[in-house]
Amino acid sequence: MENVRELFQIMTRRFGFLDKNCCSVGGTDISLIQSHILYEIDRQHHPSIQQVAEALGTDITTFSRQIQSLIKMNLVQKTPDPADRRVSILSLTTEGKYVATTIDEQMKMYLNEIFSHMNEFEKETVIRSIKLLNDAMAKSGTCCTPPVG
Repeated sequence: MENVRELFQIMTRRFGFLDKNCCSVGGTDISLIQSHILYEIDRQHHPSIQQVAEALGTDITTFSRQIQSLIKMNLVQKTPDPADRRVSILSLTTEGKYVATTIDEQMKMYLNEIFSHMNEFEKETVIRSIKLLNDAMAKSGTCCTPPVG
């Protein structure tokens, strides 16, 4: 029988290399966590700081520092929620949207290159398997579900 943990270790390591190489846009270096933050802000459309931190499973203190650095880089803006001024809403600046889109395009290009080594059936099988695995992980009480607040 295959050593499943080893398969996951190898895949995780390879994605780690992919992520490390992912994020330089127009001379701006973006860390892996920053690229995940930009992706979530873009995906969720004007989320609160808490919503993004929870989606990424990051504690709010560490997350706040990352947000501050993204604000200084002029990639993210933080505005008070009109309904509750204690809550901060995050959005991408024009430059932030450009960086997020560019990183997304780079990652799609990398993934397309990886999938180019497979035929259509193999590619669909892998994607379907990843969806099944993500669904199973979401149902697991042991790990993998972001805290719900």
